[in-house]
Amino acid sequence: MKIADQPNLAPSDFHLFGPLKQHLGGKHFADDDDVQHEVLLWMRQQPKEFYAAGIAALIKRWDKCINIGGDYVEK
Repeated sequence: MKIADQPNLAPSDFHLFGPLKQHLGGKHFADDDDVQHEVLLWMRQQPKEFYAAGIAALIKRWDKCINIGGDYVEK
């Protein structure tokens, strides 16, 4: 499989952005620096297990994707 043919399955696509979006929902920020600060603060507050679970899910999803010939895989 060529690099261009490989599926795009980043852990952030399905593990990180949902909870982060929920955390940021309804909040208002004065500028981009405030948003960046809040995102970094939230990321630092997540336990190691949060990130480990995302990587483990990516491995399962990647395997499933490879087994069906590289097609997009839902959770």
